[in-house]
Amino acid sequence: MRMKFSRSSQLVLVAAASLLVATFVTACETLTVDFVFVACSKAAGANNYGELDVFEINSESGRMRQIPTSPFPSGGRDPVAEAVSADYQNLFVVNQDDNTIVQFVIGNDGKLYPFNTVNTPGIFPLAIAANKANVFVVDTYQPLPLCSTADPCPGSIAVFPLTAGGSSSSSCTASVCLGTAATNTAVGKQYWPLLLSGANSSHVIVPTAVNVLASGSYVYVTAYDSSVSPSEGYVFGFSVGSGGVLTALTGSPFAAGVQPSAIASDPTNTYVYVTDYASGNVRGYTVSSNGALTALSGSPFLAGDQPTAVVVDPSYAYAYVTSYTDDTVTAYSMSSGILTSIGSYATGLEPVAMGIDPSTSHFLYTANFLANNVSGFELSATNGSLLDAQFSPYTTNAQPVAVATIPHKGTGGGVKQ
Repeated sequence: MRMKFSRSSQLVLVAAASLLVATFVTACETLTVDFVFVACSKAAGANNYGELDVFEINSESGRMRQIPTSPFPSGGRDPVAEAVSADYQNLFVVNQDDNTIVQFVIGNDGKLYPFNTVNTPGIFPLAIAANKANVFVVDTYQPLPLCSTADPCPGSIAVFPLTAGGSSSSSCTASVCLGTAATNTAVGKQYWPLLLSGANSSHVIVPTAVNVLASGSYVYVTAYDSSVSPSEGYVFGFSVGSGGVLTALTGSPFAAGVQPSAIASDPTNTYVYVTDYASGNVRGYTVSSNGALTALSGSPFLAGDQPTAVVVDPSYAYAYVTSYTDDTVTAYSMSSGILTSIGSYATGLEPVAMGIDPSTSHFLYTANFLANNVSGFELSATNGSLLDAQFSPYTTNAQPVAVATIPHKGTGGGVKQ
């Protein structure tokens, strides 16, 4: 028997169906909790020109899915590091072979729009960090003619102050403007060299990573002295003044094992953690009122073989360290800064970078260099353990090297380098 409907009944059904579709679409939209930007050092079919894979993150499963227009060109050759502005509207990408920082404006849908390119003062930039006021970039060597790969010398850090943009009457229509580097009046150049106290220039200080505290008051650079054997690791600390001017901290540099490889700080500006690639551990420090670092009780803490990246959860008392040789990420609980291992979890081959979702602090991602993919994990807020996200790992372009995250539509928590 066929049921018959009056025209008014049909209209009611159409309206109900439309409402259902609208509700479904709205629900689907809200399932995207974050965007993850993965820098890949080699694009398909190109020589050293990099690409940026953009993933949207499902809030229920943590599943990563590339947005339809991904990947995007990195704007240069061999991208090695990324950072996001504090307002989540700009992505800064370091292209090592071009000595450049490329500023991208981030659309509400995660799309990237190249906006500005600036040169770093030195040679072979390798690490970057950002906060509300400044972008900090570390160069492997100071500028020519002082240094070169044939005649290496200590690395350096440069600061690019950020100014407010967005004005149609200004040349900068992005939310922030990345201009010229601040000047180090001590040397009359746009960089601060990494020098040992009392040491001559024959010491080759090789930088590896940079971190700025959430407060913006202090910035730290990990490095090691390659001119001695075995090498000696350090953390160079600076206070950040007006206009991005840096002043070396009393007691800097601070001892940091043999070959530090990565650095992170907690959201309260209380603790700093440094991985030692050569020794297979992670060193913990307390931050004093003047920015000086003091080793935590029990430090260093055991990690896997050749640790490469460290992150501190912005919402919960957990830290995570990737190990290059073991192909793992180790989870730690934090109590008064002291790290206690929770367990280790398998990643893809050669994890080199890591990020935590900023909206909920519920998902963690590792960039796996040799596997050409990203491993996704669901993070337990109750015990810090990790569970593989749905359909993990996720394919990227060749040689992923960096991870940056933002909340969907620019709202939420923090960002990891």
